[in-house]
Order: sequence, then C-alpha cells, then structure tokens
Amino acid sequence: MTGPASPRRLLGRGSWPEAQRIADVLRKETTGGVLLLIGAGIAVAWANSPWSGSYEALRDAEIGPKALHLHLSLGTWAADGLLAIFFFVAGLELKREFVAGDLRDPSRAAVPVAAAVGGVAVPALLYTAVNLGRAGDPSGWAIPTATDIAFALAVLAIIGSHLPAALRTFLLTLAVVDDLLAITIIALFYTRDLAVTPLLLAVIPLTLFAVAVQRRIRSWWILLPLAAGVWVLVHSSGLHATVAGVLLAFTVPVHRRNPGTGPGMAEHLEHRWRPLSASVAVPLFALFGAGVTIHGIEGLSRALADRVALGVTLGLVIGKPLGVLLATWLVARFTRAELDTGLSWWDVLGLALLAGIGFTVSLLIGELAFGSGSDRDDHVKVAVMAGSLIAALLATVVLRIRSRVYRRIEATEVRDRGEEGVPHAHRSEPSP
Repeated sequence: MTGPASPRRLLGRGSWPEAQRIADVLRKETTGGVLLLIGAGIAVAWANSPWSGSYEALRDAEIGPKALHLHLSLGTWAADGLLAIFFFVAGLELKREFVAGDLRDPSRAAVPVAAAVGGVAVPALLYTAVNLGRAGDPSGWAIPTATDIAFALAVLAIIGSHLPAALRTFLLTLAVVDDLLAITIIALFYTRDLAVTPLLLAVIPLTLFAVAVQRRIRSWWILLPLAAGVWVLVHSSGLHATVAGVLLAFTVPVHRRNPGTGPGMAEHLEHRWRPLSASVAVPLFALFGAGVTIHGIEGLSRALADRVALGVTLGLVIGKPLGVLLATWLVARFTRAELDTGLSWWDVLGLALLAGIGFTVSLLIGELAFGSGSDRDDHVKVAVMAGSLIAALLATVVLRIRSRVYRRIEATEVRDRGEEGVPHAHRSEPSP
C-alpha cells in the first residue's frame, strides 16, 4: 500500500537527510567492525602463541594516578575508559533517534523497541534455563543479550551489497535500543558496592557540561575536562564508568538553536567522536579483551562444555534471533504494522540471525559477572566468539541468498527500463 492511508510499516523508508546520515553511520561502523575483527584476531593469535606471556604482561600493565584510584591495568582502561567513548556515541545516536529520528514517532518506535526487548528477554531466559542447578551460574544471564553493531554491520556490508537499505536501517535502530537496554542492565544489575558521595559529586561537572552544551559551547578545553570529571567520579562511585558516557550524551541538545546554521550539537559531537569510537576505542577493547588461551581442541571442548559457555552460545545463536523474530511477528500480528512491501520474512530471519553477533558488550558483561581473568570469564570469551561466529555464518547463508534474489530483481528492473526506451522495431525478440 502507498499514500498516507497505508498501514505503518516495520521497515519503512525515512527522509533523504536521514538516509544520508544513516549511510554515513554505516560506513564508519563498518570500518570499525573490520578493525574490531582485526583486533580480536590479533588478541586470540597472540594469547595462543609462544609469546602469550608478553600479551598478558601488556594487558595487565598498570598506569594512572594512584591518588585518584586510577592506577589501572591497560585492560581495565580499555573496558572502563575507551568503552565510555563508545557508549557516549551510542547515547548521542539514541537521543538523536528519539528526538529527531524514526523513534520520535511512538508508533514507529514500538517495532524496533519490541524487537530489541525480545532479543534481550529470550536469550536471557534461555541462558538462565541452561544454568539452573549446581553446575551452572545464572549471574551471567545478560551476556548473550547484546548485539555488537560494528561487528554485525561489517558482516552485512561484506555479504549484502544488494539488500534493501530498510534492512540496514532496522538493524541500526534495533542495535541502538539494544545498547540502551545493555546500559540499563549494567547500571542496575552489575554495580557492586555503590558509593553515593562520588555519584552525587558527579552531578556538578555533569550539570556544568549540560549548561555548556546547551549554550552550544564547542571548545574542547571546556567540555573535555568536565566530561573527564564526570567519568572519574562515576568510576569512583562503583557504577560502571561507561554509564558516564551515556549520561553526558543525554545532556547534549539535538536540534539547532537557529535552523540553517549548521549541524546541531549532538550531530557535531557524534561526527567528531564516532571515528575515534569505531576505529580506536572498540578495536583496542577487542585487542585487550578478546585474548584468551584456548589450549587447543581439548581446551575449546572443555570451555564450551561449561554450562555458562553453553548458555551464552545458545543464547546468541538461538535465543537472540528467536526473540527478535517472535517480537517482530507479534507486533505485525496484533497491531496495524506490516512489513515493507519490498521485504519478506526471510529478510527478517537473516537480520535476526545477524543480531546474534555479540562481542563488545557481551565481553564486558562477562568480565563484570565473573571477574576479569577468571576461568569462567575465559569460557565466556570462547563462547561469545564461537556463538558470534556461528550466528555470522548462519546469517551469511540466509542473507547471501536474499542478496542474490534482490540482485536479480534489480537486473530485471534495469532491463525493463531499458526496453521501455527502445522502439519496438529495434527490440531484440526473445528466442523461441
């Protein structure tokens, strides 16, 4: 259906400026995804090489001022510091979507939000079911709930050049909402020994930062010290420091003060910080976070036999796509929403499988749940990488088939348009 009276569509098309912005985001995130894969590959190869001791020494080397309780290992700096940049950019993207993007319309926001919630709830329940009993550990229930947008978009860019843009937009929107749920989970369920005083003190630089950005002050020498102050105090409070990035992002205004005067503050900061997030912060986190010694096939089998690792793998490969598909179907079945006329449920299946690629936030939650360097944390790393790889391969099979279908459709449309412009007498007749 077309026109204003058509039902709401799950994967509709946005405005041209919005499409341009999303295309720019996809390019940067795809580059970051490739670099993430490189960083993770180097980490695994290094940790399982004869030089594994040097990898552990580098990861565990401590730097930073002790007086501020910031004498941390490089691995902790990557997880707490660099990922704060990642979540700051995610927070800016989230606010832009809710204020000026597709999510500003509740009827359109309901679909990706429902898909994201389903993609969190089902793998969490599946993990918990696997880990009931003495041999399991339910505390890692949130590990398989996160989608790694950089990793997923890198896979999509490689395999899906002919797939509809609406599919990419939906994946991006789902992942943004997924990030918000992950941040909420970390703040509520993985914060231990909360110190109230530093958290209250963090309100001071946060308020000053908010006033500065509301006045459209862009000077780095003002904004950066205030942001660093918020991060230090949130870190000292016991709340995971990545939450500071989201709090800072939510203070940034989206709309321009005067229309036609250049990009808004959120767009400006996102444009400045997204390359650093995608190309530096996330790949370095992968380099320091993904290095796990597997000890060959026997070690791999032993790690995956752990109930925790089994729950993570099943959550990513089965729970995540099942949750996304189920939530999307329920919205389509019981509301006026419908799939875009150019898409099929096979496309949604491929996207749902792609959502099972969990890496950055899954590794982070694994460290928070079981402690960095513990046996179970190592098993989680193996499971996250194995589950993400399986999900990526399954998604590749489905989406490659769909990409070929859309390529044939495009070729047919191009041929038909060409024939429409050729006089009848000059058209080649089909052979009998």
